[in-house]
Amino acid sequence: MIVEVIAVGTELLLGQIVNSNASKIGAVLADHGLDSHYQQVVGDNLDRVSLVIETAVARADAVIITGGIGPTQDDLTREALCQATGREMEFSESYAAHLEDWWERRGRVMPRSNLQQAEHPSGAELLVNPKGTAPGLALDHDNTLIFCVPGVPSEMEHLLHNEVMPRIVERSGGPAVVVSRVLKTWGQSESGMGEMLDDLYRSSANPSLAFLASAGEIKLRITAKADTREHALQLIEPMEREIEGRVRQWLFAHDNKTVQDIIFGALEKHGWTIATAESMTGGMVSAALTSVSGASRYVRGGLVAYDSELKATLLGVTDVSSVVDEETAIQMAVGARELLGADVAVSVTGSAGPEPLEKPAGTVVVGVATPEGARARELSMPGDRERVRAYGTTTALQLARLAVTGKWWSS
Repeated sequence: MIVEVIAVGTELLLGQIVNSNASKIGAVLADHGLDSHYQQVVGDNLDRVSLVIETAVARADAVIITGGIGPTQDDLTREALCQATGREMEFSESYAAHLEDWWERRGRVMPRSNLQQAEHPSGAELLVNPKGTAPGLALDHDNTLIFCVPGVPSEMEHLLHNEVMPRIVERSGGPAVVVSRVLKTWGQSESGMGEMLDDLYRSSANPSLAFLASAGEIKLRITAKADTREHALQLIEPMEREIEGRVRQWLFAHDNKTVQDIIFGALEKHGWTIATAESMTGGMVSAALTSVSGASRYVRGGLVAYDSELKATLLGVTDVSSVVDEETAIQMAVGARELLGADVAVSVTGSAGPEPLEKPAGTVVVGVATPEGARARELSMPGDRERVRAYGTTTALQLARLAVTGKWWSS
């Protein structure tokens, strides 16, 4: 069953409000194993709202419209629904009485504009909204289910879970599940992964394969739809094993496990602690490590030595005339181990840009020192200053992972 989502509101187009409703609805649809091919956002204009409803009804089995059913002049969803479906507007005396009572019980006089919320297209069912005054609407038009829910997130979610989804699931013939497994890799480009797995991507629809890039990490998401979670995992398993075999040298985690989890696991095994010494990233590596609950068991602290003089006086860098190089990164890491009393230290220096510092913008040098040795690696990162810093942070965490797990030393 295909379900389309329409979000109504000029404020969404202007970026004044984040379209969180569409995201939440999409997640709920996926949880129920329902397909959603399109999401539309439209401003508060009668003809345009009517047009997107017509478009959605023509290609979907169910349509969920969020927003535009309040009491003000720009709440046009009811009228647009009438226009799109060729129906007359009707007025519910019983719901008008409900509105009057709602305001009276709160000791307030109801503005007459609220009676607009008692209007509905002919044939539509009003869905009582216990969290507000705007009722939802349910309409079966030409064998397409159409639902209107408020734009207020708490009101939308209540009606979505209690009124909308039960009807959609019933129409679809019963519940299904969508299950995903995520393989996390580092060290290979998105395009490289795409070429390596192109045959699997093209040959399979269920399960399907997607590539997700995030600050240097490439996530490979395998998704299957089935009647049960167990059946979906059975569909996923052969593709997962095949992908693991092809990308093993870059694979570092599955699903929700993070690089920090792996670092802390290795530190726990060895009884080690970790510290950071950063220049270019300005504390981003330390922030990433300490973002994880329980980090205090492993993280001793971090030092931002942005100025070259601090690299020399605090970390023992011997030649500050050239700080974007591997020897400086190693000395920073070794110095941080000693200064902060840690077993492991990771350091970052480089040229974030936009102007080059010693070397071209995008040059990142990461050093790691452990009780087993110290190494550094120089890399070239793409993008603007913030992207280079984000990639540098990811690289520092990944090289720390390779060091504390012994993989860097054995390579």
